[in-house]
Amino acid sequence: MKKSVLKLCFLLLIVGVGTPKLMAQLPKINSTISQTEISKGLKEALNNGITKQVTKLAAKDGFLKNEAVKIMLPEELKTVDKKLRQFGMGKLADEGIELLNRAAEDAVKEATPVFVDAVKNMTFTDAKNILLGNENAATTYLQKNTATPLYAKFKPVIKKSFSKVGADKVWSEIIKKYNSLPLVKKVNPDLTDYTTNKAMEGVFKMIAVEEKEIRTKLPARNSDLLKKVFLLQDKIKL
Repeated sequence: MKKSVLKLCFLLLIVGVGTPKLMAQLPKINSTISQTEISKGLKEALNNGITKQVTKLAAKDGFLKNEAVKIMLPEELKTVDKKLRQFGMGKLADEGIELLNRAAEDAVKEATPVFVDAVKNMTFTDAKNILLGNENAATTYLQKNTATPLYAKFKPVIKKSFSKVGADKVWSEIIKKYNSLPLVKKVNPDLTDYTTNKAMEGVFKMIAVEEKEIRTKLPARNSDLLKKVFLLQDKIKL
């Protein structure tokens, strides 16, 4: 009976997140943790996840050899890929895919400052809602607060990367060869925009993986503050 009452109390807390009264009550669940520690703990968790995953994705093959985020061709170009391979131009098609991923790896290097700003601006209410939210609440917060500046950072880098490695010429040749084939529907995709959006999607996907780790696996809580803050989450979700 006592356990049921506690669960009901926690449920009411979660349903009512955002109200001043419940915000004031949150630290009372565990008198040894303060609002400041909750905010610091969530910021530490986010910064750790960002640093770890952005570093991985920005390295050579960070996208290309990670099947979870590898950038494949957009729908309209899948037919292009198939036709090129049919006509013995598979090497050219593979080169085109590699260059998309190389550009994404270049762009991700620009992500950290954007994320750091978003984390710095996180309020206690943001931190509390993330702590009590679902397994990707932190990732959702970052998406909401960084999507526009990330796109603005990524797109010119990807455009420059395409030019630097000759991807623009390779893809121009690929599209030219495809459009010259008989009985095909001509295509002219905006690969810079497509790669920008896929690079952003990949970053958020990997940060979500990191967030789930820290929420569900004790070894991922690699500081006393993280252990303390996420113990509160564990208690609430009992």
